[in-house]
Amino acid sequence: MNKSANTEYVIHELLRDRWSPRMFSGEEITDDDLNTLFEAARWAPSSNNLQPWRFICLRQGTPEYDKAFDCLAEFNQRWVGNAPVLILTAYKEKTPKGMDNFHAPHDLGLAVANLSIQAQAMGIAIHQMAGLNWKKAQEVFNVPEGFHITTAIAVGFYGGDPDELDDELKKSELKERKRKPVSEFVGNGQWPS
Repeated sequence: MNKSANTEYVIHELLRDRWSPRMFSGEEITDDDLNTLFEAARWAPSSNNLQPWRFICLRQGTPEYDKAFDCLAEFNQRWVGNAPVLILTAYKEKTPKGMDNFHAPHDLGLAVANLSIQAQAMGIAIHQMAGLNWKKAQEVFNVPEGFHITTAIAVGFYGGDPDELDDELKKSELKERKRKPVSEFVGNGQWPS
């Protein structure tokens, strides 16, 4: 299924064509695929090169995947089971000097953006989810103090049949992608109106 964005300005096709599906082809995500995605994340920009991001990678069919699945919001559990890989994202809250690293969530976002665009170049879809009981995930995966689980990501090759989704999810899957116009979030010399 093609869901290219209807952009106002020309952007790179990797950005234009990337979207977050709730269905996947079922094709195996190999270790090489995952290593390539994490290598892309590795080279993201990072404040003071602290690289505060962390990832927990979980393969479908393992007890660990099931534990991550149980941490997801009920809405996400309705569709995510067809994703061959789940990733939990996290960041380190403090700098090595013990100061709050308020850039860490930004840096994690950049790492996930790199991972996302690399995935798109490989025909792999990712769907990032905020619907996650992060406190439960912290406990289940023994996350050390000073790190914060942030999101979950479903990973799989584009494909699948929208008819296999329930009616609500199918409608969402098939609708046109929309975004706010640039004028709503960019101000020229002043706060955007």
